[in-house]
Formats: sequence, C-alpha cells, structure tokens
Amino acid sequence: MKTYHVRKEDVVRSWWVVDAQGKTLGRLASQVARVLMGKHKPYYQPDVDCGDFVIVLNADKVVATGKKLEQKKYYFHSNYPGGLKERTLAWMLENKPEEVIRLAVKRMLPKNRLGHRMLKRLKVYRGSEHPHIAQQPKTLEVEA
Repeated sequence: MKTYHVRKEDVVRSWWVVDAQGKTLGRLASQVARVLMGKHKPYYQPDVDCGDFVIVLNADKVVATGKKLEQKKYYFHSNYPGGLKERTLAWMLENKPEEVIRLAVKRMLPKNRLGHRMLKRLKVYRGSEHPHIAQQPKTLEVEA
C-alpha cells in the first residue's frame, strides 16, 4: 500500500464563520486553530498547508473565566529603552478585542512559515457583520 501525499493543488479550502458571543476565549481559539491548520480534514498532513478560512464575529463579547480579566497580562515592547508596555485582558477586550482573539489563535499555531500563512486566513470582527458574504461561509459550531 502506498502512502498518499497531499499536494497544495489538491487542497480544497472552504470558509467558516464562528460567533464568539458568550464563548470562552481559550476553547474558541483552540477550535479555530484546529480548522486553520486543517486537522478537521481526512487528508491532514502537518507539512502541507491544508487549512480553511475562518471568520470570527462578535470578538468583543468573548468571555474569560476566573480572575483572568485582572491577572492576565499582555506585554508589548516599542524597541526603545524602557519601552515595555503591559496591558490587562480587561483593557485589551475593551480597546482591541480583535487582537485578543488573534493572539490567542496565533500562539496555538505552528511557530514557522506555515503558521504565519495559516494566520493570514483568520478574519476577526467586533460586530456581527462581515464583508465575506460572497464566499458563502458555513457556520462552525464551537462548544462553550
């Protein structure tokens, strides 16, 4: 029996839409990362980019459990001396909710060129509207 190797020409990409309202941040991010990697497909291979496009709506209504709103910190550096900035999850959800979901998913993807290419297929929006109607996305059910 021969091993089947997927070529990038054979990959069929579909579009999925996820409503993040009331969903836990980590559980949502892990399932979105799974679809971006293509692990839900029967012909998944780790060295081939076979993932799909994912649209996340209502990013500002995502939920964090426990004391994460006050205790979880995001660190940024401006590359100047003393330029380390620190933001809490509560501040990030209020001001940059798209970035919270993007960072959570990014940190679950492979740390290589393939992971960067997968992250480009993630589209995150604050409200319930998105400009990708023409792609006819299917609804992806995410457990809370």
